[in-house]
Amino acid sequence: MEAAPFVTKPDDRLPRYQQLRDDLVGRIASGEWALEEAIATEAELGQFYNVSTGTVRKAIDLLVADGVLTRSQGKGTFIRRPRFDSSLFRFFRFKSRDGQPVRPTARVLKREVVKPGEEIRSTLRMKASEKAIHLSRVRLIEGQAVLSEEIWLPRARFEPLVTLPLGDFEDLLYPLYERLCRQIVASATEILKVEQATSGDAALLNVAVGSPVIQVHRVASDFAGTPFEWRSTRGAATTFQYQVEIR
Repeated sequence: MEAAPFVTKPDDRLPRYQQLRDDLVGRIASGEWALEEAIATEAELGQFYNVSTGTVRKAIDLLVADGVLTRSQGKGTFIRRPRFDSSLFRFFRFKSRDGQPVRPTARVLKREVVKPGEEIRSTLRMKASEKAIHLSRVRLIEGQAVLSEEIWLPRARFEPLVTLPLGDFEDLLYPLYERLCRQIVASATEILKVEQATSGDAALLNVAVGSPVIQVHRVASDFAGTPFEWRSTRGAATTFQYQVEIR
């Protein structure tokens, strides 16, 4: 591996290891290494960037602490695969008619390509001229909608979803983002609110207008920290149960 300049322009005010950390994040976000694939060794990266192995190690330490990378003794340093499969169900618990825990399926009700409003455009750092993909979908238990979702994605990053048949959208969207669009959710922030059910909630979720519903608002970002999914999930407060393990 020949010595090379930084892939992205470094901020000269930062220590060298921090500059290296930021450049590695950019390369990871661009897909240079696949999820769960080993990145180059510390020696190879030191040669590539023309820096000491100690500087490389400090940069990688930061990325391990941030949850971007993980070390495997004797095997190397790997891109960590974030786990979001069960995140929503920290808040909502569902049971089948016979009382067994069950995960909802999902159905996309509507897809449109439109210019988003100011809040979404600002959150996703989109230009005023850019369009977004808007998905309306429900989560179902035994055919009954229990959660409603509104999802916004920048069209430029998710173009394959514009023509994907609605029946081909999967229950879990993040693996679909990765497979079709090469977009990987690395982190997300969530805000929970208690609100009153609207007429739309009543029609979709079979709840009374004005009854309490829980809204989970999520913004998901890539490895570089750029937000690319805005999502609002609403469900009856009777299904809400927050669980966290504290050690």
